[in-house]
Amino acid sequence: MTPPRNTQAYAGASDVGHVRTSNEDALLLAPPLFAVADGLGGHQAGEVASRLAVDVLLEHAPRRADAKALGRAVRAANKAVIDAAVEGRGRSGMGTTMTAAMIDGLRIAIAHVGDSRAYLLHRDGRLERVTQDHSLVADLVRQGSLTEEESRVHPNRSVITRALGSDPAMAADTLEVTAKPGDRLLLCTDGLSSLVGDDEIAEILSRNGEAKEAVGALIATARLAGGHDNITAVVVDLGEPGDAPLVRPDTARWARLALWLLGFVAFVALAAAGVYRYAASRAYLTSENGVVAVYRGVPGEVAGISLHWLDSVSDVAVIDLPLQDQTALKRTVPAGNINQAYAILASYRVEAARNSAPPQSVPLTTSPEPTGTPPASAPGVP
Repeated sequence: MTPPRNTQAYAGASDVGHVRTSNEDALLLAPPLFAVADGLGGHQAGEVASRLAVDVLLEHAPRRADAKALGRAVRAANKAVIDAAVEGRGRSGMGTTMTAAMIDGLRIAIAHVGDSRAYLLHRDGRLERVTQDHSLVADLVRQGSLTEEESRVHPNRSVITRALGSDPAMAADTLEVTAKPGDRLLLCTDGLSSLVGDDEIAEILSRNGEAKEAVGALIATARLAGGHDNITAVVVDLGEPGDAPLVRPDTARWARLALWLLGFVAFVALAAAGVYRYAASRAYLTSENGVVAVYRGVPGEVAGISLHWLDSVSDVAVIDLPLQDQTALKRTVPAGNINQAYAILASYRVEAARNSAPPQSVPLTTSPEPTGTPPASAPGVP
């Protein structure tokens, strides 16, 4: 029996794996918009491309689940990656995959470039691969020249045929999918899908009721299978059967109107109370006057009413944090609650202290650095 799921619950995480020294993946959890990106081009190039791509995607995302409009946002991200390389941010030739999904109830708009994937686990346990990989081995599989199993060990399995940052005229695949209550959406980079087969992915998604548990199990399984690449997964639950309200039989016109008005007033009152309770239980971190600040509530306003309150201003300088954290803090870094917010702040404080510490003298050595390893530099300095 499939464990029960929370309606519209979601979770995402990224792991560096066992082999890479840096994480070139990026993810976006900004409901109703979700995305994963797998950077290409090596350290300080791929990670720049993937992070920039999800930032620009969020900036240009449509207000509704419109696949064509979402595709235009991906094209804006493509232009931003190309421009960044020309301007010297990252490196020439850097790029990234991107798989983005915007959810409106049970309708999902998807825009996709590269070999990161979108899957839909139907409530009956059947796993559907929604996107098609833009890669050399995927083309060979579609032509019948390779089997799916052979493609996993093919020497050219990492060759991508389409990515952001490579072509100003690049077009994203766009599509819209209608799910059913109880279905589950998975977005992932190839660090997961290249090591964990579809059958095992389906079994993990079916076995773990909570989205956070499913994400953790997927990443752990990919690490056990070798973890030779960065691993990123986002899981979104799409509701439960019976969520839709029942439709009452027709009665007299005025009676229906009166009931509707009463219901509307009650709904507004309950919604307002629910929104306030929800906001009071949440927290986030952001950059304020160059340092990290902790807020209770949620960013922005609802009907002109602010739903956040400053809890504290820390002594952690944003400039002492890694670039991806600086970029995230320019917007907001969400936390489940105030305790989690201070746990994130504590990790920032450790990172800032490490990056701002004076460099230590290192004895000269005659041992050559391993081939392909970039020259050592002070932490936090690009």
